[in-house]
Amino acid sequence: MAEIHIYKMKTNPYIGHEAQLWGVEEVRLQGGKGDGMRLLNVYNGAGLRLSVAADRCADIVRLSFKGDNFSYMSPCGFVGPSFYDGDGAGFLKSFTGGFLTTCGLTNVGCPCEDGGETLPMHGTIGNTPAEHVWWEENDEEIIVHARVNDGVLFGRKLVLERTITVGKYENRLSLYDSITNMSDVESPLMVLYHMNMGYPLLSEKTELTVNSMRVEPRDEVAAAGIDSWDRMLPPTPWFAEQCFYHTFDGEASVRVYNPDIRKGLELSFDSSVLDHFVEWKMMGVRDYVLGLEPGICGVGGRDLARESGELRYIAPAGTVDLGFSVRFFER
Repeated sequence: MAEIHIYKMKTNPYIGHEAQLWGVEEVRLQGGKGDGMRLLNVYNGAGLRLSVAADRCADIVRLSFKGDNFSYMSPCGFVGPSFYDGDGAGFLKSFTGGFLTTCGLTNVGCPCEDGGETLPMHGTIGNTPAEHVWWEENDEEIIVHARVNDGVLFGRKLVLERTITVGKYENRLSLYDSITNMSDVESPLMVLYHMNMGYPLLSEKTELTVNSMRVEPRDEVAAAGIDSWDRMLPPTPWFAEQCFYHTFDGEASVRVYNPDIRKGLELSFDSSVLDHFVEWKMMGVRDYVLGLEPGICGVGGRDLARESGELRYIAPAGTVDLGFSVRFFER
């Protein structure tokens, strides 16, 4: 107990600077398509490290826990917003993946045309730089704040204010978004948190546990794998992606654990708020990723959401609050 008490003291006689234990370091990338991107490298005193991409909606790119990588990094690598291709499925050219890519706020899923707008795959918010990023800390937490403006002339005027909280002594993080409609007309709203698990957390040994009441396949390809939705494969040539829709009652819990590294995580969220959840199982060669995707909409595109009556709107001056938490563990 004495060691823990000293460790938590504001004035610790064992250290010269708190950076020995925890902190936030702002860096810029040089070279390649990520040239100039701002990253906030956050680390706590218990083994959790993550990079927040200030120029990509303050999303979380790399994340590791006690030396093991947890996030999937796509073949695109780091891609700055200046290289974003908003034409159709051009999103895939700059999809870094990472631990979190935010999809929305105008569209989620397939590119489409709706309400006189041509909407790209997964919307544009994940390729929008934050206007303002700052951080603070207290005795227990490191807190990163970001403000992202998603507004256009004669169109939507949405502002996303994000807070990412990382425990100093506990390996946990939480993300809280507050989205406000700054215009005088209602606006369609679609949001999906595209969280991407990668090697070595992800392998054929990985155990996936979800407390969902029901699991449904997205299409015929997924239907063929419905009996093994929770079992991973080794990287498989020509693997066709499978998406499964999970339905919850109350607090949702999604656990990913790999006994080879004896580490895992648990994603938790309120399913009455984030009432959609997609499991994206992609076991391809180098395209090897497990997506955990809570959100407020499906992934068929805004046109289909409107046709089905599921499209949501945010009222003038209205605010929508969303969030989730992740706990990292070893055993």
